[in-house]
Amino acid sequence: MAKSKTAFNLADYIVPLNMNGMRGRMLRLPAPKNKQREILMVYGHHASIERMQGFAEELNKYGAVTVPDLPGMGGMDSFYKVGEVPSLDNMADYLAAFVKLRYRRKRVTILAMSWGFVIATHMLQRYPELVKKVDLLISIVGFVHAEDFVFSNRTKLTARIISSVFSGRLTAGFVQHVILRGPIIRATYRLVADKHVKLRDADEAEREKRIKFEIGLWQMNDIRTYMDNMFTMLKLDLCNAKVDLPVWHVSVEPDRYFDNQVVEQHMNIIFNEVTVVHSKMKGGHAPTVIANAKEAAPFIPAKIRRLLAKK
Repeated sequence: MAKSKTAFNLADYIVPLNMNGMRGRMLRLPAPKNKQREILMVYGHHASIERMQGFAEELNKYGAVTVPDLPGMGGMDSFYKVGEVPSLDNMADYLAAFVKLRYRRKRVTILAMSWGFVIATHMLQRYPELVKKVDLLISIVGFVHAEDFVFSNRTKLTARIISSVFSGRLTAGFVQHVILRGPIIRATYRLVADKHVKLRDADEAEREKRIKFEIGLWQMNDIRTYMDNMFTMLKLDLCNAKVDLPVWHVSVEPDRYFDNQVVEQHMNIIFNEVTVVHSKMKGGHAPTVIANAKEAAPFIPAKIRRLLAKK
């Protein structure tokens, strides 16, 4: 990075991002001395640049790191603003446009988390010419099929109905402007704090810190996009097109969302080879916020580090 680790200030590395009429932000950490790798990090469903800060900082040891906002996420304008819908095709097209623009004459390492891996995979399916630009593809708790979820059919059906209803303009507007207010979100999280996976291991001060961050995430992300993407996840099937690449898949055990064996089976249908690497993270899926490199370190196993360190 351009500054020492002790002086690291996330805001110093965030720049405006204007893509296809939508305004957002992009984090760009320059490569350390003698490091040539370009790393594109694609974050997940309920996320932002700030949530991935520690991850980006840790990855920066191995090369330049770029983290773009996604439409309707991280505070970026949504597809609805430009008269489109946040379909998976449109998300993949957006990411493809970003890759073509940002990495014109360069190869790139793609490290994508959860829903971000879905978008990255579909991008490579729709734009096979981009495959040759990818020198390394890494999934962090990624998935590729609705059957990867561990939820019961009843739970999936309920979630599909809810996400379908609240992806409408009026219903989503009601949730965004009436329900997603700070006091309501805070009260809800406090009510379930002792059982909630993101809060139950924290003391009171840490809980309040995490709840405050969650309030920011819910309010900055477009709820209509969130619900539409959730509906897409619950009927997802990317197994109908191959990607001519191997993938390194980092899993956590147990993952509260996905069946790791089923994920691996589906990935093997799509990719040339799947190498599963287990993370040291204890269960869950991903923490609320990876605030610094130390917190991110357990997510990146030694095997992945060795790959990233190669020239």
